[in-house]
Amino acid sequence: MATTTTLGYEDLPELLRRLTGDEKHDRSSFSTLDVLWVLYDRVLGEEDRFLLSKGHGPAAFYAVLAAKGIVPVETLDGFGSFDSMLGYHPDRKLAPGVELSSGSLGHGLGVAVGSALTGRRVWCLVGDGELDEGSNWEAVQYAGRIGLGTLTAVVVDNDSAWLGWPEGIERRFMLEGWIALRVDGRDHEALEAALRPDLEGRRPRCIVAEVGAR
Repeated sequence: MATTTTLGYEDLPELLRRLTGDEKHDRSSFSTLDVLWVLYDRVLGEEDRFLLSKGHGPAAFYAVLAAKGIVPVETLDGFGSFDSMLGYHPDRKLAPGVELSSGSLGHGLGVAVGSALTGRRVWCLVGDGELDEGSNWEAVQYAGRIGLGTLTAVVVDNDSAWLGWPEGIERRFMLEGWIALRVDGRDHEALEAALRPDLEGRRPRCIVAEVGAR
């Protein structure tokens, strides 16, 4: 991904304060902030793709894109307005740096599988509650069976799944042939170590970023 850093992590709270009008999704959005920052600041390369499946709370995503100079900072003030490039759900045709129009739960991971089949490294961020949608598990099963090593799913776990996952989300992915681990979703060093690409990987990876209860 591309760009010269223009602002730092410490600037993100101020950028987030400029994104008003969708406060009902604040918790959903803010739970992704540290994962997004580490990906864009330390992990993603020029040829890599990032897909935000959890598009129903995009404020943190927009703040990170603005901090990195991918979208103009001044566009944050018009968040969600009729003529804004930054909608309450991201639109890849409007916003620079957005590669997936998302917000409907359950379709991002399937798109990520298709993208990873081209050979590009792909990171897809999903929410733990989003995994209640069965379409995700079709993608998980397929990626595991074919050993899709170019794919990393990042599951932000804020304990919002209705039924929960016996033995943890990572266990379910492992049963389908994925490499999976759980890390502290606020610890930037731990996130960076987990999210760095495995250049010789022959299996897809799932990184569960635990951020606490909603």
